[in-house]
Amino acid sequence: MCRRFFLSLLTVTLLTGTAFALNGEKYLPDASVTLAQARETALKTYPGKIISEELEKESGGSGLRYSFVIRHHTAKHEVGIDAKTGAVLENSVEGKNPD
Repeated sequence: MCRRFFLSLLTVTLLTGTAFALNGEKYLPDASVTLAQARETALKTYPGKIISEELEKESGGSGLRYSFVIRHHTAKHEVGIDAKTGAVLENSVEGKNPD
């Protein structure tokens, strides 16, 4: 699983030119969707630049999700992707007090 994560991170870095530290990497063994797949879905849902990402246990869907904050100009959106199914769980404007 660790190899899969690093290959995913390498792919993302090569495609975007940006490397992020993924918060919640301890949950990667439970994820069926790779980080690269989740990022691709998130950016199709809300195009822009990913400024933060997290893999977290949260209610809704399978209970495990990738959460991305994506900036487009001055707007920031939080996009949640189910880490087991790849479904979009959230696409909302990031509030003044993000969680």
